[in-house]
Amino acid sequence: MKNLFDIKDRVAVMTGACGILGATIVKYFASQGCKVVLLDLERAREIGEKLVAEIKAEGGEAMFLPTNVLDADVLEQNLKDILAAYGGVDILLNGAGGNMGAANVAPEQTIFDMDLSATSKVFELNIFGAIIPTKVFAKAMVEKKKGTIINFCSMSSFRPLTRVCGYGMAKSALYSWTQWLAGELATKFGEGLRVNGIAPGFLLTNQNRTLLTNPDGSLTERSHQIIGHTPFGRFLEPDELVGALHYLASDASLGVTGTIMAVDGGFNAFSI
Repeated sequence: MKNLFDIKDRVAVMTGACGILGATIVKYFASQGCKVVLLDLERAREIGEKLVAEIKAEGGEAMFLPTNVLDADVLEQNLKDILAAYGGVDILLNGAGGNMGAANVAPEQTIFDMDLSATSKVFELNIFGAIIPTKVFAKAMVEKKKGTIINFCSMSSFRPLTRVCGYGMAKSALYSWTQWLAGELATKFGEGLRVNGIAPGFLLTNQNRTLLTNPDGSLTERSHQIIGHTPFGRFLEPDELVGALHYLASDASLGVTGTIMAVDGGFNAFSI
């Protein structure tokens, strides 16, 4: 019987590949036989090339390409380089995103202190940073009428979280975009093109460490609130995401599109 989870020799492209989550994910996909392409900013080149070296040392296939997820011309060149090296794109992981402190509304602030410039930048990165790469890389999928796109949503995609105003708006928009795109691609280009999202729960990353930990490494009040609302009673680990991603990327999920899968230790399902 065919192994529906077999993704060997598929080309997996990930934006934002050099962060804590990205590094775990690309190494996992490489371990499953994928040819992985790490896309990130030029300033992440050293990290990206180190990850590529680690993957190759384990017998995998990988390449790092500097990119800008908000620049279609740069992404088009990335696509040309990927096609020249590997001949296609099978999996697109839209992992680029993030937040900035100025786009938050702190407890001592109000809506009237909201920084619209910072909020606009956060919104642009998280939503257009997925839309523009999709417009570029999905073309390679349309040509062979098969491919899967996975967007990285958030707990704030489901309902607003305090403080992270700009980020929450962007991630809820990404939720809507994921569902819209699923219908758009399937109805116009065939059922072989699927779009889903993953909504990670709370993990300690480089982006949120200052929000969730004090300078001495202890947990902040916000961390205690998060953990208190998480049935698992802890933060998640990056490698706890890869099983869901593997499923969505593989033929095991051929009937699944337009779905946002929460991997959150129960956070989104829990109430008082």
